[in-house]
Formats: sequence, C-alpha cells, structure tokens
Amino acid sequence: MTSEEFYIRYYVGHKGKFGHEFLEFELRPDGKLRYVNNSNYKNSKKIKKEAFVNEIVLNEFRRIVDASEIMKEDDSTWPLPDKVGRQEMEIVMNNEHISFTTSKIGSLHDIQETRDPEGLRTFYYLVQDLKSLVFSLMALHFKIKPIQK
Repeated sequence: MTSEEFYIRYYVGHKGKFGHEFLEFELRPDGKLRYVNNSNYKNSKKIKKEAFVNEIVLNEFRRIVDASEIMKEDDSTWPLPDKVGRQEMEIVMNNEHISFTTSKIGSLHDIQETRDPEGLRTFYYLVQDLKSLVFSLMALHFKIKPIQK
C-alpha cells in the first residue's frame, strides 16, 4: 500500500447465550465504509450497511487516527481476549500496518488495572471516536427522511 492509502477495521464481539454477537466496521482506501452489527438478542437480525465516503471523510478518519497517536502503541502487554470477548483493530496508514487484539473493555476503571493503562486508554478513546463517526455517518446516510435544505 502506498503512503496515500488508508485502511481501518475494528471488531468487538463475544460468543454467549445468544450466539456470536459482534460489531464490526471497515473503511477501505477507495472510501467504502462497511458496517455490520450482529445481535441475536430477542431474535434481532444481522444489520449490514455499506456506503461510500468522499476524500474529506477519509481525511477526517486519518486525522482522528493520527491525532490519537495509536500507531506508537504496542499491544503485547494488553489483556488477552477472554470469555467476556475480544476487540481487534487493524490500521494501515503512512506505510505502516498495525494490528491490535485485546479483551473487551468495560470502562476506564478496567484500564487502570492493566499493565499498560496509557496505551489502552489511547485505544479506548480512539475506538469511541471512530464508533461515533461511523454511527453518525450510517445514521445520516440511511435516514428515512432526508434532510431538506
């Protein structure tokens, strides 16, 4: 991938009494944003949405990732995935390719008890920022009544 290419994938999920429940999103270099939410709670169906974003939105994702300084982090001391669940993040940016895997994080308090609270805090806040942006984009794109000027 060239220095101009940008890719990000995030997954959080677990296997429990309702089966494999997860949330995943992926942003590809061509601007394709893919979102999947599989919750079997009360017989919910898997929600799949795809949309294309323009260069301005791609640049905002890049800016968020760059500002977080997540590319400087190392997950070697982060908690391993367990029965509670797992999180994965893969990022390609500026000729770097990095992957993180850790357990689900319930709260900031959980982070304080780990061997790398600063690194996990960086990861936690980046995930919150990216999820907020993805949820907003999907809500706007798939709005039943489009916003009128």
